[in-house]
Amino acid sequence: MPLGLDSLTGRTFDAVLFDMDGTLIDSGPVVVRSWFRWAEEEGVDPALLAGKHGIPSAQIVAELVPPERWASATQRIDDIEVADTDGIVVLPGAREALSALPAGRVAIATSCTRPLAVARIGATGLPAPAVVVTASDVERGKPDPAPYLLAAQRLGVDPARCLVVEDAPAGIAAGRAAGCATLAVASTHRVEELVAARADAVVVDLSGVLLEGDDDGVRLLPA
Repeated sequence: MPLGLDSLTGRTFDAVLFDMDGTLIDSGPVVVRSWFRWAEEEGVDPALLAGKHGIPSAQIVAELVPPERWASATQRIDDIEVADTDGIVVLPGAREALSALPAGRVAIATSCTRPLAVARIGATGLPAPAVVVTASDVERGKPDPAPYLLAAQRLGVDPARCLVVEDAPAGIAAGRAAGCATLAVASTHRVEELVAARADAVVVDLSGVLLEGDDDGVRLLPA
């Protein structure tokens, strides 16, 4: 099913910047369970959570509860999610993709807070790169480009020479706004949605591609 891979396979990138949830790991059941529990506690209609995947929790909370409850409600969802890692699994090809890249050419940029990112990476045993940018590190999360710009900055590379790997339209928008090329994995959204978000290429998951990294950069190949 790969779409548009030809636009990426002829290029050499300075680094690959991965989203985490839905791209490297499947935390879907945990996310739904946690947010429904939070919504019940906060008196929020769970239907209002639709379409929020890939957006930092603080931004979601700010849309759903009054300002005087933002701090406590944001802390509450973080506490619920950090405490619940049951059922989180590594997505196909993710471990191999991370392991294939030199330390200075890979980063994770996630909408999770730092405690939540640490909990989920630890639960899966993924080889975490040295650079992990979280919602705790930026003032504005996806779809703002700040997470990917900061990841590139910490790696010391030009964002325009980076490949962003994402599963959500908000993340694709963030990558594009940062000037990066974008590869979408169709794990949480329909292919049509990812194409509409203007991802450069779409694959089912990371088992559909091979990443090769060396001193000259990173290259993407069809699996």
